[in-house]
Amino acid sequence: MDSGVYFDIQTQSDNLWVIVPHFTPGMEERQMHDQQRAFLSRLLVTMNIKAYATWYYTPMALMISDHLSPVITVYDCMDELSGFKFAPTMLVDLEKKLLKKADIVFTGGFSLYEAKKSQHKNIHPFPSSIDFDHFSKARKPFEDPADQSSIPHPRFGFYGVIDERLDLALIDELATRRPDWHFVLIGPVAKIEEKDLPHHENIHYLGMKPYDALPTYLAGWDVAIMPFALNEATRFISPTKTPEYLAGGKPVISTAIVDVIRHYSAVVNFASTSDEFISIAETDIVPNKKWLAEVDKILSDTSWDRTWERMQRIIQKTIRYSGSKENLKSYQEYV
Repeated sequence: MDSGVYFDIQTQSDNLWVIVPHFTPGMEERQMHDQQRAFLSRLLVTMNIKAYATWYYTPMALMISDHLSPVITVYDCMDELSGFKFAPTMLVDLEKKLLKKADIVFTGGFSLYEAKKSQHKNIHPFPSSIDFDHFSKARKPFEDPADQSSIPHPRFGFYGVIDERLDLALIDELATRRPDWHFVLIGPVAKIEEKDLPHHENIHYLGMKPYDALPTYLAGWDVAIMPFALNEATRFISPTKTPEYLAGGKPVISTAIVDVIRHYSAVVNFASTSDEFISIAETDIVPNKKWLAEVDKILSDTSWDRTWERMQRIIQKTIRYSGSKENLKSYQEYV
C-alpha cells in the first residue's frame, strides 16, 4: 500500500464501523479505486467475514466493490443522481451495471419508483421516514441557539444542502420583497459559488449543524420552508425534511415537488411563485390541534424502524426465493 494512504476505522457501536479512506494528494483516481478494492478484500479476510450483504447508495461504489461475492446486493436508490450538477459521465452506465447486479432495488419515493420500475423485477418504493421522537421535541419551547437567538421574527427556516436543488432566485425575491421577514438557511453550500448566493440583511447562513441540534433550531422558526427549484435534480426527490418539519409542529410552505404533493397535500402549503408564497405566509397558518392531529395521523406509519422491518421482510423473502437456505441462514446471522 502507498505509504501516504491509510484507512481510518471508527467504531460507532458494537456492530457498526465507519471506514474513511485517506489518500496521497494528487493520486490518480484509478489508484484510489485499486487501494480501496484491496482494502475491502483484506478486511473480509482479516475479520473472517464470509456471509455479508452489499448495500449501495450510489452506483459509483461499484468501482471499488464489483469483485465481491455477497449473499445479497441491495441498491438503495435515494435520488436520480445523474440529474445532479457535475454528475460523473460514467454514472448512467454504472447504474445499468448495478441494476443487473442487484437482487433488490429500493427507491427513495414513488416518483423515483415509477421512473425505475421497468428496469428491475424486484423494486420497491420507500418514501422518507422519520425519527418522530427526535424532531417532535421542537414542539416544545427551546432556548434559542446562540447564532439564531438574535435573528428577529418572523423566521422562515430551511435546513439541508444548499445546492442547485434550491430556488435561489425565489429566496432572493422573497427577501427583497419582505425585508422584515428573516430567512434562516442551515447546511453546507455545495456546487454553488459564494457570489451566486443571494445576500441580504434578512438572509442568515448559519452553516452545517449536527443532527442532534436540528430540533433546537426548528423550534425557533415560525415557518419551515422547502424552496426547491423544479429541475432535473428535484424531479424525483422525496425530501426527508418534509416529515421532520411536520413532526416539529411547524407549518410548511413548499414548491410543487411531486412526492410532497402526493403524500402531504393535506398538511403542507404549496407555492410556485413569490406572490403565492407571500399570500400563504400572510394568512393565518399557525398550527392548531386539528392540523397537528392530521399531521400525527400521516406520520404514524413512517418511522425508520417500520421502514427497516419492511425492508427486512423483502430481503429475507428474496433470499428464500433464491432457493438457498444456507444463504438465508447466513444473512439472518449477519443481521
